[in-house]
Amino acid sequence: MAYYRQVGSIPPKRHTQHRRPDGGLYSEELVGEEGFSSDSSLLYHRGIPSSLVDARPWTLGDQALAPNQPLIPRHLKLHDLPEAKDAVTGRRLVLGNADVRISYAVSRGASPYYRNATGDECVFVERGAATVETVFGALEVRKNDYLIIPRNTTHRWLPTGEEPLRTYAIEANSHIAPPKRYLSRYGQFLEHSPYCERDLRTPAEPLLAEGTDVEIYVKHRGDGPGGLAGTIHVVPEHPFDVVGWDGCLYPYVFNLADFEPITGRVHQPPPVHQVFEGANFVICNFLPRKVDYHPLAIPVPYYHSNVDSDEVMFYVDGDYEARKGSGIGQGSISLHPGGHSHGPQPGAVEGSLGAEFFDETAVMVDTFRPLGLGEGGAAVDDGKYAWSWSGRGPAA
Repeated sequence: MAYYRQVGSIPPKRHTQHRRPDGGLYSEELVGEEGFSSDSSLLYHRGIPSSLVDARPWTLGDQALAPNQPLIPRHLKLHDLPEAKDAVTGRRLVLGNADVRISYAVSRGASPYYRNATGDECVFVERGAATVETVFGALEVRKNDYLIIPRNTTHRWLPTGEEPLRTYAIEANSHIAPPKRYLSRYGQFLEHSPYCERDLRTPAEPLLAEGTDVEIYVKHRGDGPGGLAGTIHVVPEHPFDVVGWDGCLYPYVFNLADFEPITGRVHQPPPVHQVFEGANFVICNFLPRKVDYHPLAIPVPYYHSNVDSDEVMFYVDGDYEARKGSGIGQGSISLHPGGHSHGPQPGAVEGSLGAEFFDETAVMVDTFRPLGLGEGGAAVDDGKYAWSWSGRGPAA
C-alpha cells in the first residue's frame, strides 16, 4: 500500500538510535519489497526479530493440483466443505496455478501464529467476523471485507461472535495491490478510482504481547507440491513486540460497501469492476448496482471467450442474473476456463431485458495461466455444470 502511515513510538530520523525506558536499544527491522527498491516499513522491536530457539517441519494440507482435463467449465459448491479447526491450517485448496492459489475455510477456532513467505494474501470474509492480530497491530474484519496481508507478516485469526468464520483466501506468489491505473505515479488514488485511501482500515496502535517460546507457522518456497513447504519456527519472545512502525507497507482492510460501481448505457466489461491485481491475475467484485440504461440494452453479459484467462467467480450474495437455472447459488464457484466460450444461461438474456438494478455480490479472479483443481475443489464439483447450456450431457 503506497501511502505513508506512522503508528506508535519511532525515532525522529530513520536508522538512528531508539532507546527503551531502561536505556537499551530497540531493534530496528526493515520490512521491504523487491530488495530495497520498493515499498517498505520500519518496525521497532523490544526483542531481536531474528531470534530462533527451535525449528521443525510443518506438513501443509494437500497442495497438489490436477489439470482441468477434459477442459470443461465447472461448478464448485464451497458450502459443502465441512467445518475445520481454524482459518489457516483449515484451508482447503480449491484452484491454483504457479501464480495464485485459492482456498476456502469454515472455522470457529483461533489460528496459530502464521506468516506466508511466498507472497501476499488477499483474504475475503464471506461470513462471520474476527480480530486479526498482526505484528503491525490489530484489525477487525467482518462480512464482505478484503484483508490484504503483505508477504511475511506474522499474524493470527481470532473469530468473534456466534457465526462461523468463512474465509476465501487468495494467496499470491507475488504482491497484491490496487490496479496501477487507479494510482498517480506517486501512489495516490486518482479521481476515477472506485475507492480511495479514506475507505481503507489500517492498524491504529501497536499490539504488544508477552510470551516465550512462541510457535509461528511459516509457509515458504520448497520442493513440495506447488513449490511449497512449511516450517514451524519457535521464537524466544512474543512476535508482537513492536512498539512503533512507519512506512508504506502494512496490512489493511477494504469492505465491498465502499466500492463505487462504474456503470454505463450499455454493458460494462469486467475491468470496471477490478479492485486488486497481482502478477498474472486480477481480482474484481460485482456488486448491487444500477445497470445499463440504453433503451435497447441487454444487462447480462454477452457470450465471451477470454482467450488469455481462466475466470473464477465466487457467488457471495444476491441473485446472479446470468447464472439463473444453472444450479449456482450462494457459496458457489464457477470456473470458466480459457478455450471455452461462456456467457448467460439459456433464457437469462430475455429475462434481463428491462432490468434497472442487479442485486448480486460476487468476487472474481481472472488468471492468465490455466488453473488446476485442488482437492477441496474436486470434493465439491457438481459434475454437471458443463452441460447446463445445452440441457444434456454425455450419454449414460
